[in-house]
Amino acid sequence: MGNMATEIVAFLLTISGWILVSSTLPTDYWKVSSVDGTVITTATFWSNLWKTCVTDSTGVSNCKDFPSMLALDAYIQVCRGLMIASVCLGFFGAIFALVGMKCTKIGGSETTKARLTVLSGFQFILSGLCCMTACSIYAHRITTEFFDPLFVAQKFELGAALFIGWAGSVLCVLGGLIFCLSLSEGFSMRAEYSYSGAASFVTARNNHSKTANGLHKEPGAPSRQFGRNAYV
Repeated sequence: MGNMATEIVAFLLTISGWILVSSTLPTDYWKVSSVDGTVITTATFWSNLWKTCVTDSTGVSNCKDFPSMLALDAYIQVCRGLMIASVCLGFFGAIFALVGMKCTKIGGSETTKARLTVLSGFQFILSGLCCMTACSIYAHRITTEFFDPLFVAQKFELGAALFIGWAGSVLCVLGGLIFCLSLSEGFSMRAEYSYSGAASFVTARNNHSKTANGLHKEPGAPSRQFGRNAYV
């Protein structure tokens, strides 16, 4: 029962993390223009993985999609690939977790469900690591340009999407680790039960053999052990 509750907690953590990771991908504010050291304060520039926009003082936004994927900076292409991989891994991890959890009635035998559970745990861990890497690469580029004294273009600060992505990746990794630890605990309990069952079976068999030998021997009958020269 405790193992089942642990799996439910891990599933809730991983699903929450995957939802945050999925919402990070289309979120607008990956980076926001900084007002530090700039003269233009009436407009706000912001970008994500798909477009760059500017919002004026009246709240009207003008956006421009990135014209070419091949002409993009390498870090944006890497972040795109990692985020898409993170969403896909989390999606299949959720399916395998639903099939492999003990509280569900699908998935086949206990061994098959255990394998699906550990597979979903590894997928959620990879999903969280992919999202964490993408957000860290993007944040590293922003901070590098911000603190570079020779960079004279518009400087940006970390957007809300990066913090949402980091939070979701932590939840995915934590839930995946709980899945794997709950599986190892289940295996250890199963091994202990098998060992105790085998030991009781051997003890019962020995007791049965001793009882059978006692029944065949009549009370007060002489022992049938003979000396070496008994038939000489």
